[in-house]
Amino acid sequence: MSLNKKIISLIKRKKMKLAIAESCTGGMLSSAITSVSGSSKVFTMGLVTYSNQAKTSILKVPQKLIKKNGAVSVQCCLAMVNNLSKISKSKICVSITGIAGPKGGSKQKPVGLVYIGIRVGKKVVVNKCNFKNKGRIFIQKQTVKKTLNLLVQLIKRDS
Repeated sequence: MSLNKKIISLIKRKKMKLAIAESCTGGMLSSAITSVSGSSKVFTMGLVTYSNQAKTSILKVPQKLIKKNGAVSVQCCLAMVNNLSKISKSKICVSITGIAGPKGGSKQKPVGLVYIGIRVGKKVVVNKCNFKNKGRIFIQKQTVKKTLNLLVQLIKRDS
């Protein structure tokens, strides 16, 4: 069974709901989830909050936080996932923020740096990933794959 199908099946069994806020993956994770028949029973929303303005206006990430730490930071990812939880009322929430490239990186924040925030109930985990810079699509796909793997682990653990 594919990871996305496994996730839908696990969430259905636990009678939970899933919401996603994506930045650098541009909806790719939401697409992976909604490609599964029956996902409408568990998937409440997928937001592509690509710009800083979207992060502040839709997800209520404080502008000060973005100015101080950047949109690609643990702090921003955490604010995204926690605020998504309030907005969506979903037990399982995911936030993704990163630099998919090919431009936009720096020494401190290279292309391929991605933060994945996952909240299951009250437990929140933020994963820092440094994917190889093998192009934008590669980084986006690796991010989705990593997120799906983390989701399976965290949902299973929440028993």
